Amino acid sequence: MKKKILIVSRAFFPMNSPRSFRTTELVKEFARQGHDVTLLTVKDQEHHVAFEKEHGVTIKDLGSPRFKPIDLKKGSGISSLVRKVLRRGLLQAFEYPDIELMYMVKKALEKERGYDLLISIATPHPIHWGTAWAWREKSPIADTWVADCGDPYMGLELDTFSKWFYFKYPEKAFCRQCDYITVPISDAKSAYYPEFRDKIEVIPQGFNFDEVNIDRSKEVRNDIPTFAYAGGLIPGGRDPRPFLDYITSLDKKYKFILYTKSTALVQPYLERANGRIEIRDYIPRPELLQKLSRMDFLVNFENATSLQMPSKLIDYYLTGRPVLSVDGGNIDKTAINQFLDEDYSAAYRYNGVDRYRIENVCQQFLELQERGE
Repeated sequence: MKKKILIVSRAFFPMNSPRSFRTTELVKEFARQGHDVTLLTVKDQEHHVAFEKEHGVTIKDLGSPRFKPIDLKKGSGISSLVRKVLRRGLLQAFEYPDIELMYMVKKALEKERGYDLLISIATPHPIHWGTAWAWREKSPIADTWVADCGDPYMGLELDTFSKWFYFKYPEKAFCRQCDYITVPISDAKSAYYPEFRDKIEVIPQGFNFDEVNIDRSKEVRNDIPTFAYAGGLIPGGRDPRPFLDYITSLDKKYKFILYTKSTALVQPYLERANGRIEIRDYIPRPELLQKLSRMDFLVNFENATSLQMPSKLIDYYLTGRPVLSVDGGNIDKTAINQFLDEDYSAAYRYNGVDRYRIENVCQQFLELQERGE
């Protein structure tokens, strides 16, 4: 049965992030299945008008945010330090600059009614807060509201700084008002307040396996071991330093390419690596998958917490390349040596990959809507 679906998200095509991929794939697949799909986001006229026509969806504009992030690339020395302190202080105290999204979402949703399913997508979490602010029990925006969460907020363990106590109020407000909270993995449930855990459902990141055009019939064999990592890096979380310490100590030829903006953790190793390590900026996902598919193997830096699982593992799966999964707290030197010697017997083993197919992910959301009617 055709459903009328409203999705609210800050992250959307052509942004290059897991939350953008989440929103984009949901919008495309729901529309492909014949549902009436409306997306509320910061509209990019250059890309989104063509997207609407191609996929038969409606994209409505949240407006242009006026609050700008503090640019850490400006200045040096004391000036740079002041900017870093100010940026962190404003984030901690006010969730600046994303707090503005709460007001933008609230204002936009006051004009929306009559949907079967509303999906609000975080991060950033002010998307949920604004949705809760606009929600009216006597005149609901939709029959069912699902608050989709990637990283948890108050219970986030990968950030160095804990959230300040008063943010529990908007967190509890959206948890109280939504019908369901969706998280990508079961372990993430413990990051939410106990009184709301009965609302939590596990719906993983969704991918269109059929869109990936990679020829896996050709053998991959580079002149020297060539491997890559793609994504963010976090001190004490997805921390590459123990791995880099070890591989730069080896008297071996290799090429390790990191597609990341988190350059600070890698920069100190470049001179020591003598050209064996290379940092590259993010590139569009289809192009990235093609490049990753030509590596001998791929590297995954494990999270320091079981509350999150990197969605990059599914992208890695789609490339068809073996994956070396590295525990930063206890690196397996034997496994690393085996990979460098083309022995991939210790490669990461996938389980239940079909649950990540976007068709199955969308079906799970629709089942929540039907359950909530």
